[in-house]
Amino acid sequence: MFFTGIADEAGKSLDVQIRAHKELGWDHIELRVVGNANITSIPDEEFEQVVDKLTEVGMKVSCFSSELCNWARPINTDFAVDVAELNRAIPRMKRLGTPYIRIMSYPNDGRPEEDWKQEVFRRIKELARMAEDGGVTLVHENCSGWGGLSPENTLELLEKVGSPALKLVFDTGNPPAEGQDGWDFYSKVKEHIVYVHIKDALLRKSGEEAVFTFPGEGDGYVRQIVQDLLKSGYQGGMSIEPHLSAIIHLGKEASSEAKAFDTYVEYGRRFMRIIEQLQNAER
Repeated sequence: MFFTGIADEAGKSLDVQIRAHKELGWDHIELRVVGNANITSIPDEEFEQVVDKLTEVGMKVSCFSSELCNWARPINTDFAVDVAELNRAIPRMKRLGTPYIRIMSYPNDGRPEEDWKQEVFRRIKELARMAEDGGVTLVHENCSGWGGLSPENTLELLEKVGSPALKLVFDTGNPPAEGQDGWDFYSKVKEHIVYVHIKDALLRKSGEEAVFTFPGEGDGYVRQIVQDLLKSGYQGGMSIEPHLSAIIHLGKEASSEAKAFDTYVEYGRRFMRIIEQLQNAER
């Protein structure tokens, strides 16, 4: 098992992201925004600079947090956009030795649910075929899109796509932020989880805004889920995504670069204390 994080919440520059992870003692990083664009979209020259910096400090890239099928790409988005992104991403992942690329499953655009669902299946089947051919794995997050609406939807998506190149990343904070029961969601899909995002939130009631918290202070069952994973012999990554000072994909900027960095590092330290407490309790 290893620890990592979606590093753009510490800062947009790769230097800052690396510094945050070094301060936490982690040798893995999850890349999303580097500079001003997603790691799948930055120019080739900039990508080579990323490779050089990460190689120099011995930092492994655990996952690409891509824009594939995500909250900003409803089901009426031209599918060629996702195909092009995955085609760019696969050689970059191979270059960095990155096994996973995070996807979602397309918000609806108002069409009937059955039409929405079938188009989701069609598209993700094609992306999974590409991933399989490229030797990488798509990890579907329980977030925006048809598959994130319920654990039952998630399981049906896995069944209908039917590819070894489609697995799950489970985000502990998304269920409470969406008014869902996180333990129920986790319990039903856990056999397919290969990667975990650590986030926490208070259980959102209808009409309220999501409120995110430090790990273990919300309703995301962070301690219980991590404890269950440890008991199950989980060997994958646990990746923090605080959503406190900055929520990059929603355009929420931290009040200062220093605050973003300090909050990210503090979040990581608090999570590592939870890990230490759980491991000590097992001894």
